[in-house]
Amino acid sequence: MSVSIREVSSKKDLKKFIWFGINLYKDCKFAAPPLFMDDLLNLSKGKNPALDFCDTAYFIAYKDNKIVGRIAAIINPVANEKWNQKNARFGWVDFIDDLEISKALFDSATAWANNKGMTAIHGPLGFTDLDHEGTLIEGFDKLGTLATIYNYPYYPKHFEQYGFVKDVDYNEYLITVPEVFPEKYFRIAEIVKQKYNLTSKHFKKRKQVVDKYGLKIFELLNLCYQDLYGFTKLNQNQIDFYIKLYFSFFRLDTVSIVVDQKDDVIALGIAMPSFTKALQKAKGNLFPFGWYYMLRALNKNDVIDLYLMAVHPDYQNKGVNSVMFADIMPNSAKNGYKFAESNPELETNTKMSLQWGTFEHVNHKRRRVYIKKL
Repeated sequence: MSVSIREVSSKKDLKKFIWFGINLYKDCKFAAPPLFMDDLLNLSKGKNPALDFCDTAYFIAYKDNKIVGRIAAIINPVANEKWNQKNARFGWVDFIDDLEISKALFDSATAWANNKGMTAIHGPLGFTDLDHEGTLIEGFDKLGTLATIYNYPYYPKHFEQYGFVKDVDYNEYLITVPEVFPEKYFRIAEIVKQKYNLTSKHFKKRKQVVDKYGLKIFELLNLCYQDLYGFTKLNQNQIDFYIKLYFSFFRLDTVSIVVDQKDDVIALGIAMPSFTKALQKAKGNLFPFGWYYMLRALNKNDVIDLYLMAVHPDYQNKGVNSVMFADIMPNSAKNGYKFAESNPELETNTKMSLQWGTFEHVNHKRRRVYIKKL
């Protein structure tokens, strides 16, 4: 039978859309399948504030009466205005290894974008820069992370066969956590703090972080990330959404918040234990046992994921990174972490990549955002 495409038009359809992406990787030893409830929240109007202004369409591919692929088509008008573009995005794209299926999915997304007056489509991207982005093109034999897309090695071939070309690439690094943090870093951190009147904040409860610094953290991210590929400023509703979504999982001893004399956040490092193996065991379900696997990952782990790092432009190249590392790395070693995973970093973002030079590290994954003119 030929491939048929159906647009998601009900909550029941949306659940099928989500479960296909989870089940496709349920037996993959490298993928970190998301929790169903997280994707449902992110993809539902009335739940994710990005959908208050983003235009979307979700498509499911069927063959022989079975679901064999999916794709989300997105228009973010805020991003298009900022970057002076008329681009559609695609994300949540998954399919079995069948070129007829991927072509039918891409045809549906591009036709939708054409009808909306767009002149190009790029992805994989989400609604915002804090969503998953970039198809994995190297490092298929490495563990994925909660914050990134894992895909099978055949995906790039399907993109390129359809006519997509590289727009940007991201690098990911595996950093060895020093068993003993070099004393010179502590000295440098203290010198930097004294020179610029900075303070490292330490907390006993997550609520303290959220209540006092949650908004300031995202104000810093809006400023630091404003010129990065595809980034759009987060509004207050989106900030509230991401605080609730992400700020319940991190460990307080792997968070670094550096403030100035006015108590404004000028540097930020948030790391969390890797949830990859927990997500593999959960298989998309928080209950009945998924919550246990997630909780266990918080306390028993040898890999830590570096989720967010940012330094205010006025303080970049002044050694403030040493303050964050002096907060995070010793505690990481103390807690038994042997390796740290960086988040995807734009290949052109040398300021970020250069900071790993003082640690043993390897560039072990690469991912790509593709684009196609319409």
